[in-house]
Amino acid sequence: MAGCAKCGGSYKKGGSHPGFKAVQAGIAKKQGVSKAAAGAILASAARKASAAAKKANPNLKRVKG
Repeated sequence: MAGCAKCGGSYKKGGSHPGFKAVQAGIAKKQGVSKAAAGAILASAARKASAAAKKANPNLKRVKG
């Protein structure tokens, strides 16, 4: 299984994304931080996403900042 390192690789490469709430919960659990802090980490990563990543997942464009 490959996939999102932030959510522990819980979905297959080329498969559908688990969703931002699930990834946020995975970050909180893995790093031992609050869900609010995990949301900030995820938002920061979404803002830094490459053009190819945004093409593959257009929802990344909706993150403010």
